[in-house]
Amino acid sequence: MFRVHVKTLATKCTRLHQVKQVANQTFRNGPRAVYSTSPGSDWEYLQRSVIPTDYFQDSLPRLAVPKLEASCDNYLESQQVILTQKEWEDTQDRTIKFMAEDGKYLQQQLRKLDQRNKHTSYVSKPWFDMYLKSRLPIVLNFNPFMSFVDDPKPEYRTQLLRSTNMIISSLRFLKSLSENILEPDVYHLKPEQTKNEKFDNFCRKMPKRFAWHGALLHSRKSAFPLDMSQYGRLFNSTRIPKEGKDEFLTVPDARHMLVIRNGHFYVFDVLNDEDHIKSPDKIMAHIQYILQDNRPPPEFPIGYFTAENRDKWAAYREQLLATGNGAALNKIDTALFALCLDDENSVEPNDVTRRFLHGDGMNRWFDKSFSLIMTPDSRACVNFEHAWGDGVAVMRYFNEVFKDSTENPFVHPSTPIPDAGSDGAVQRLEFELDTTLKEGVQNAKANFDALIGSLDLHHLEYDTYTKDFVKAKKISPDSLMQLAIQMAYYRQNRKFVATYESCSTAAYKHGRTETLRSATMATKKATEMIVDRGNKESPMDLYKALVDCSWTHGDLTKKAAMGQGFDRHLFALRTLAEEENFFPHKIFTDPNYQKINHIILSTSTLSSPAVVIGGFAPVTPDGFGIGYSIESNRIGFNVTSYPPATNVREFIDCLRVSLDDLHDVMMKTSPRSSS
Repeated sequence: MFRVHVKTLATKCTRLHQVKQVANQTFRNGPRAVYSTSPGSDWEYLQRSVIPTDYFQDSLPRLAVPKLEASCDNYLESQQVILTQKEWEDTQDRTIKFMAEDGKYLQQQLRKLDQRNKHTSYVSKPWFDMYLKSRLPIVLNFNPFMSFVDDPKPEYRTQLLRSTNMIISSLRFLKSLSENILEPDVYHLKPEQTKNEKFDNFCRKMPKRFAWHGALLHSRKSAFPLDMSQYGRLFNSTRIPKEGKDEFLTVPDARHMLVIRNGHFYVFDVLNDEDHIKSPDKIMAHIQYILQDNRPPPEFPIGYFTAENRDKWAAYREQLLATGNGAALNKIDTALFALCLDDENSVEPNDVTRRFLHGDGMNRWFDKSFSLIMTPDSRACVNFEHAWGDGVAVMRYFNEVFKDSTENPFVHPSTPIPDAGSDGAVQRLEFELDTTLKEGVQNAKANFDALIGSLDLHHLEYDTYTKDFVKAKKISPDSLMQLAIQMAYYRQNRKFVATYESCSTAAYKHGRTETLRSATMATKKATEMIVDRGNKESPMDLYKALVDCSWTHGDLTKKAAMGQGFDRHLFALRTLAEEENFFPHKIFTDPNYQKINHIILSTSTLSSPAVVIGGFAPVTPDGFGIGYSIESNRIGFNVTSYPPATNVREFIDCLRVSLDDLHDVMMKTSPRSSS
């Protein structure tokens, strides 16, 4: 998922500029941050925004229910790419009847429901329910990961130093967020014109109920404040398994964090009774204490439960509570976040993906809103539970923590580790397991091993050309990556299939994502021209096909970001129909509706200088999970699949050839010569 994952908007919206940095003193052996636990100390805050964090929230526009005819037209247009002419005609007939009959009634009911819930989005509840009602294990099926680039300073690349500095930066982020001084998320179309003090000062003078409109007016529609409702579940939050449908638990006043190492669970307070951050050197001492605990793994590591079928896990959890483990589970559930300290390094990209996407199952608690995972050589990542939120909040946290922890570290190679009373301050959680639970752990481990054993993956690092080269050719870099994916799959399988690209709708209140159907008639035409007839087509015609793909993709992106795609609308109509037991629905009983929602190519882009690699598993047994990025220095693909239905290495080979083909097309033409 990043299947609901991180689209360009989610990464562009990230606010990276900082307020005045913490003062530093220079000592003989290196810098040491000056910090104090006195109230209001600047060192505790990542930012002090002049605009309150929630300033735009009340004035955000609501996501409109699209017109039924527009959604059906867009649906048929996407179906045309993957269906035969006869299949498409049948689907067209069903869709027309749906618009005239069942669809008209359901649209009326959806609009009435939307009017009764003006505090949120029409698709918000069914989308949350889609995640929470799924009984599939969240490992591979939902949780994605994003891996940090290395700390630029080699002397800071230790598990202890980087863990501590990322904890401190996380707490500074939390404090800024909870005290409403974290800079609001704003998507700047022209940052050189609007990302400045003039814009901030104008916005903060606007009444809150008009703040969003004021931002648009002042920026001449070049700055769009974004929804930040998901940030409330970033910290102190966990998904709780329940039979039939899971729940969220968020306890904002908890002050402790969770550390998992070698299958053991430890907790200690990182905030004091006045909610001030405890001194960084003492936090480092607690981490060191945990790292020095050499006890063997538990015989029955309960972390495996979080990788189970959700109903099974719900039953195990009830049994854990019944056997007296409620207090320990509460410590896990309410912790600020989890830090997973692994004991093995992963160097090769494929090994990194396996470690950060699923790991060994023992040293994880996949239900936490997010976990920081750290290897001994300081490779780090965020693995996050997907039901509560999407890439906007997670990527903002990811980028801010990377920037702060590397530019403004609070512990250093020269920092002495004090006697912090860790033996009393750090609590190792213990669990009482009866025979049923012990057998459950063994079964959960066997199921986990079988699940991850079914996954294959491979990656591609490509540097023949980069984002700047593509942009110079007047082509959207993202559209070119999507075309390369279409070409690779067609080259491997000689057909076109349902494709998903995630696009954020955070410009609207409680907006989450919309599907960008990036397999279009333009990509189909260009693919067939290049793959089947490349030597017979003129260079100019091939280039124009690329431009057409770029234009079409850009138009689809705008529609999706504005909530004018068809997927979420039809999903909400179908959900409403199921709740009302209203059948039949000619569009939803169409086998081709199932076909377009059987996502073979699930794709998401990660665009951030702080990300080295990211990934997620396929959403169907015969599909691919494709994380990709196109940067100023490289192009990267990280692809997963489930053999034998798919062959990921062959797909990667086809991707490489497709990227070369696209390079040849662009090298033979120029934007000027095409005009």
